[in-house]
Amino acid sequence: MENKKEMRTWLDDLQLDHPLVIAGPCSAETEEQVLKIAHELKDTDVSYFRAGIWKPRTRPGMFEGVGALGLKWLQKVKAETGMKVCTEVANAAHVKLALEHDIDLLWIGARSTVSPFIMQEIADALEGTDKPVLIKNPVNPDLALWLGGIERIYNAGVKNIGAIHRGFSTYEKTKFRNNPEWQLAIEFQNKYPDIPLINDPSHITGKRDMIFDVSQAALDLNFDGLMIETHYDPENAWSDAAQQVTPTTLVQIMKDLKIRKETDSEAEYNKSLDRLRAEIDVIDNQIIEALGKRMKIADGIGSLKKQKNVAVLQSKRWNEILGKMVLEGEAHGLSEEFILKMFKAIHQESINHQEKILNG
Repeated sequence: MENKKEMRTWLDDLQLDHPLVIAGPCSAETEEQVLKIAHELKDTDVSYFRAGIWKPRTRPGMFEGVGALGLKWLQKVKAETGMKVCTEVANAAHVKLALEHDIDLLWIGARSTVSPFIMQEIADALEGTDKPVLIKNPVNPDLALWLGGIERIYNAGVKNIGAIHRGFSTYEKTKFRNNPEWQLAIEFQNKYPDIPLINDPSHITGKRDMIFDVSQAALDLNFDGLMIETHYDPENAWSDAAQQVTPTTLVQIMKDLKIRKETDSEAEYNKSLDRLRAEIDVIDNQIIEALGKRMKIADGIGSLKKQKNVAVLQSKRWNEILGKMVLEGEAHGLSEEFILKMFKAIHQESINHQEKILNG
């Protein structure tokens, strides 16, 4: 699959003066609910109205969507509001029904992207369609798997393609529902800069009060748009209640987001600089997070030393670490002076943590 400017045609043809916005409820619940939300989003910056009608749930017995009936509701949204509509498809039968009901855009979810067999089945059903098809990243942070899924859709003759970054599952507890792993999304952009990349802050955060910050981070990294789950009564939504926002809140988010516009002869320079700075911000946050994890381990070591009445400072161990890190730093183009200063500061903080525990 080659990167081609034509991959952006479906998005460029919308002639938007703002990032693409896809919004609507996590799940279509009733016809009344779908139409009410759609009418509240009409005449805003929302270009596509989204609603899940087939919902992949982790455990049986949970609400799994209203099914094909919801396609009729999406048709009514188009007729009454003029908005384009979209939904998730997870197998060939879903694709067939969605195309028969003239759904304007389809997306493939993270639980489907993880399986090459499912992706090939969907690709075969989509063969030759001119509908835009967006592929979410797989649940695990595997860029090759994500690109492989996109390639299957591309090889089926689907030219209008996009990707959705919705974060990745992790066994560690973090502030995110799905860790964004921004570096992986950045690598995706570097490989295929002309495939439109949409951010899904709803699934990344799992919390409505974090959606703005993640959305801004995505736009700072030159993402092409956002997919945000929206419900007029989020607290009582039938699925993913905590991560949905009201239409009023969504409109305010769209107003408050800072969009990097090209306004002068140095626009390309400023755009590149903003992107590189945003990448540095991502890595700086990862450094802080990693240091926090390191100090929690140091706390555990401090507790063990307290139990055995062992001194905090272990010179032999410290010298081994320092020597190893100097060599590792050199391999990454970092000076010995910098490595020594950095790790001495880290070591001192670790000692402070352990002494605090030993002193009770």
